[in-house]
This record gives sequence, C-alpha cells and structure tokens, in this order.
Amino acid sequence: MAAPLPPRTDDWWRDAAIYQIYPRSFADGDGDGTGDLAGVRAKLPYLAQLGVDAVWFTPWYASPLIDGGYDVADYRTIDPAFGTLAEAEKLIAEARNLGIRTIVDVVPNHVSDQHAWFQAALAAGPGSAERERFHFRPGRGPDGELPPNDWPSQFSGTTWTRVPDGEWYLHLFTPEQPDLNWANPEVRREHEDVLRFWFERGVAGVRIDSAALPAKAPGLPDFVEGVDPHPYIDQDDLHDIYRSWRAIADEYGAVFVGEVWLPDAERFARYLRPDELHTAFNFNFLTCPWDAGRLHRAIDDTLAEHAPVGAPATWVLCNHDVTRTVTRYGREDTGFDFATKTFGTPTDLELGTRRARAAALLTLALPGSVYVYQGEELGLPEADIPHDRIQDPMHYRSGGTDPGRDGCRVPMPWAADEPYSGFGSGTEPWLPQPDDWPVHAADRQATDPDSMLALYREALRLRRSGTGFGDGPLTWLPAPEGVLSFARTDGLMCLVNLSAGAVGLPAHRTRLLSSGPLDEEGQLPRDTAVWLRA
Repeated sequence: MAAPLPPRTDDWWRDAAIYQIYPRSFADGDGDGTGDLAGVRAKLPYLAQLGVDAVWFTPWYASPLIDGGYDVADYRTIDPAFGTLAEAEKLIAEARNLGIRTIVDVVPNHVSDQHAWFQAALAAGPGSAERERFHFRPGRGPDGELPPNDWPSQFSGTTWTRVPDGEWYLHLFTPEQPDLNWANPEVRREHEDVLRFWFERGVAGVRIDSAALPAKAPGLPDFVEGVDPHPYIDQDDLHDIYRSWRAIADEYGAVFVGEVWLPDAERFARYLRPDELHTAFNFNFLTCPWDAGRLHRAIDDTLAEHAPVGAPATWVLCNHDVTRTVTRYGREDTGFDFATKTFGTPTDLELGTRRARAAALLTLALPGSVYVYQGEELGLPEADIPHDRIQDPMHYRSGGTDPGRDGCRVPMPWAADEPYSGFGSGTEPWLPQPDDWPVHAADRQATDPDSMLALYREALRLRRSGTGFGDGPLTWLPAPEGVLSFARTDGLMCLVNLSAGAVGLPAHRTRLLSSGPLDEEGQLPRDTAVWLRA
C-alpha cells in the first residue's frame, strides 16, 4: 500500500490533458473478450507517448455490470473481469513512474442491488437501521400499490420498485441501482472511508458521477415541473458533503472533477468554490453543434461560469455516454438531440473526420484542462451494434427508442492485422467490432504522419512543451464570419475556419500545427484549424 502523499500546492489539474479509459473496451490482457487492467498496463507506454498527464478510469470495482460498472457492489474490490486490487495498485504505481496520474470514478448516488448493504436491507425488513441507508417507503393507495412519489427517472421507466414485504425503494436509474440516503451518517462515513482507501493507494483524483443528484429533499415530495428547488437535483445539502470530501482530498493533494449537469451558471459555480470541487465537466461545449457562433458563445459562457470562483474550465468532445465526435460532426448542424444523441442528418464520415481534427486543436488550445475519451485520438466513429448484441440498459428501458451508448464503447483497434484488431481477445469481444475497424488501428496510424493519432500526439506534445497553452487568459481576435480566432499568451494564436470557404492567415506568424493542409494559395480551408505563433 502506498503511503499517503504529503500536502502539495501543485496545480497540475488546472491545465492537464486527461485520457478517459473505459476498462472493458480498452485492451484485453488475458484474452477472454473483456478489457482488463493487464491490458491497460501493457498500453501505458502508448499513453505516455500520446502525451497525457493523467488517466481517468470509469468504474473498475466489483459489479454485476448492469450499467457499465456504475452499479458498484464493492468499492474496495476490483471486479474479477478486470483483475485484482494488487494489479490496480501496480498500475497506479507504473503509471506514476511514467508521469501519468490516476483518477478513479466514485458513484455516490447509488450502489448495486448486490451491494452488501442493500442485501442486508432487504433481509432486515421495514423500519430497520439497514433500510435507513436507502430510501424505502410505503406505497400510496389503499393497499400501498402506488409508488411513494412521481419522480421522473434519469433513465426511461419508473423510479420505484416494490419488494415482497410491500415497501418500495427509490432508484433514479435502474432497479439494480438503489439510491443511497445521504441524510444517514453511515452513508457519509462510508464514502469518506472509500476516498481515503483509494487516496492511500496513490490515486491522484476522483471523478464524481452524477454529482448533483445524491441529496434528496426531506420527505421526498412530488416533482412539480418548473418549481424550484428540484426535489433531487442540486439540493443545497450537497455542498456540505463536498466540503467534507475536499478536506480529505487536501490531506492527500488529490483533486475532484464533478459530473454536474446544471443550466443555471450561478448554481453550477457553487460546486467549484475553493473549498468544494476542483473542476466540473463542461457539457455546454460538448453538446454544441459545429457552428462558429454557438461555439463562441459556449466558450464565453463556460469561461464566465468559472471566473467568479477562479476555477479552470474543462473541455471535452466525447465520453462514454455520447455519440463519437466523428459521427456527430459528420451530420448537418441541426442541434443536439439528447433522446437520440445525434446532431441531425446521416453522417458523412469524411466531413466528420475533418471537423473532429479541427475540433481537437480548438479544444486543446482553450484555457483549462482537457479530457480525451479513448479512441478519439484514432478518429473512431460511432459503431452500429446489432440489435441482439446491445447491452446498454438505456436502450431497453426506453422501449428501444434510445439507441443506447454501446456504439461509443466498442473495443479499441490496436493492430490492423491481428484478430479482433489487436484488442487482445482470443474470442469475440464483449461488444462486436465493425468490419472496417482495422482501418483505424493504432499501429497503422502510428506510421502515418497525417493520421489522427499523429495529430493528437503532436498537439499534446506542443501543449505540454510550449508556452501559452493550458490555464490562463483568452482574447478573441477580429475574424470573418464563421471563423473563430483567439490569442493566448506568448504570441500563441488559434484560428478555426467554420465558414463556407477558405480564409487567409495573418502575416508574420509561424505555423505550429494545422488540422489539415493549407490550400494551394496558402489559405486555411473550411473545417480546418491552425495554431500560430508570432
């Protein structure tokens, strides 16, 4: 076990490049069809060469994997499909030796129905201390046959399930994910112990899943559309919870990033006060279509949200919950549809790839930290999953109207000429790979100077070694309609052309990197970005 790290003032998190790993789909070290920690350890040199500062793992804990591991059965045990706790400790240490920090995922809103606490609650019965850790309630109606309230689910379907003794329990997600009662002191103590458990093993940070959901309004009142405060989103009690967490993180020099979806900028910023979370994901930018005016506003709004509390922004183009960037940006810009996770019309992958390359340079040039979801550096498109192979509960709970999130979770292609594109499996992986997956393989891209992988490697190298990147000011520069142009410090400039035609480059500037070639007249083509320095 690693000794606790001493307190430090290192603010690496303010401008870090962080790589998101979905363990089931990253690399298979034992050949059983599922990605694992052995696979990640074998790919650590790849991540070091890519140039990232940290890796964020989606849940790797013991879990029935009903919801991709976000149904945690035991926070102190690695799921056997991924490996062992000893392997996790080795991975953390090996990554740290390569200059890569580790961030783990914690899910405070709920646990798995297989968690020891919930199994004890079912056995103990109504009125027990064990049930007080969750939200068990009698039903409404003459025989208690109706749910205790009318709260809408974060997934499709109901939020209450009845148990044989007649009581109901709350689950904002699937029935296999019972919500915890954060008014119970045992729940708070347990999570504080879990934080210490991982910090003592060398973890540098924690991503907090659904960070605005754990606290519930007293009495669990019915939901009334348009009436504030919401009974289970952004309750004020959350801030006391996160202040206690921050005190623990500060002991270890660790950091938090929260998954906070809130439309109110002032309410959002409260989570980033100096004694609460360090950072929170920026979903306004992620859900913005490929439109210069709307991207400009999303960037301005994001920076304005963070300015009052002095927190750095985070920038992300894709994650394990949304359609991949190449596919989204290859559609006409009709706005983001959360129900289908699309941006409109059918995808033109050539167009989407060109825009995704430009978006990568835009994102990496913005002030703050940036997250790169596995496979984005390979330009992976969204995969079509055969209906009989879909596993995401969002698809089934919607009655099939939501395509689910499996298409962005398909196992990575590492080697074009190896079985299953070098994922490492001796049998078909847990999700099927498209027939054209070898085209995107990392080994093929590694030798192609014009590949998406080569672009990301060079961009991250410049971002790490050059001045003007990361945390700091941004100044918008005059530009033609449809063009984003801004300056950072030390003469660094980013120009992104979203207009209908090519645009000229400013004089007396050195071109550091462009997302695609300039045209014959030395102009920047449409859907192309460039970094310049005075």
